[in-house]
Amino acid sequence: MSAEQSDTLTDAEITLLAHQALARFPAALCGELKLLCRSENATFLLMAAGKRYALRLHRPNYHSKADILSELLWLDALRDTGIMVPQAIPTSEGETVLTLPMADGGERYAVLFHWIEGEMPTTDVDPKAFQQLGQITARLHQHSRSWQKPAAFQRIIWDHHTMVSDRSHWGRWQDAPNLNPADHGIVAEAVARVGQELQGFGKGADRYGLIHADLRLTNLLLHKGETRVIDFDDCGLGWYLHDLAAAVSFVEHHPRAAEWVDNWILGYEKVAHISDEEMALVPTLLIQRRIQMTAWMGSHAETDMARSLGPQWADHSVRLCRRYLETNQLPLGV
Repeated sequence: MSAEQSDTLTDAEITLLAHQALARFPAALCGELKLLCRSENATFLLMAAGKRYALRLHRPNYHSKADILSELLWLDALRDTGIMVPQAIPTSEGETVLTLPMADGGERYAVLFHWIEGEMPTTDVDPKAFQQLGQITARLHQHSRSWQKPAAFQRIIWDHHTMVSDRSHWGRWQDAPNLNPADHGIVAEAVARVGQELQGFGKGADRYGLIHADLRLTNLLLHKGETRVIDFDDCGLGWYLHDLAAAVSFVEHHPRAAEWVDNWILGYEKVAHISDEEMALVPTLLIQRRIQMTAWMGSHAETDMARSLGPQWADHSVRLCRRYLETNQLPLGV
């Protein structure tokens, strides 16, 4: 995987490609496409025969076809345990991951999913929503620890090097917009300390395995009392409690962030236990994720998400790094 993040296709070109993908499916699935968002991938809403579907077009330089097929294998296994997650729809030829040839000789991949109904909670909801997030995350972790992965299974690796080094999957944190070069030393010191802490913590099977890696409120759907999980595109091998850090992605500086973390832990503990060693590492994982997202900001500066965070986001990141280095407080809040 490369740190190249750019997708040179315009919205019109990516929509044309989506229609080409749709032509590979049975005629009953031909309908109206609407571009919902573009980030790592382009996601479309498909309306066909009165039903909704989600079409995901992968950008180049991210996942291989084998990676995507492995994601779908985990989704199938999770559904077998009763966890509501996306289900891919095969083409007329029986393929779940389409290969779309490009004029420049490259390829793009596409997957069509059944739509999952539900309401997406926001940071304005009762903090107890994070208890639901913690509970469903614990169920995913229980499955991950017990699941026998197929021989050909392969997914992205999330460790200290791939998250926050100069050659991380999402680029360099130094390239984040509005990050003052004078503050690079503070962030670099935090990165070094995180690396030391994680080296001592290790990657034992009790603490490191297959995780969602982006399980925040925007990827949680609530429907008639049921908790549903979407967007497994970043799932891979990482520290289990990275999923806690990911739960507050982008909003670690929110005044209620510490309350959200407390509720997440409360919910998780209703299903599975967090060891004392893991609990002690929570501040480290929180700041590592914030720095990882600082790198993401640099490589995704043109996305709607990055633009929506405002010019002070990088200053908040530096402030939280200072808190991590200088105090025993969680690197959260104001």
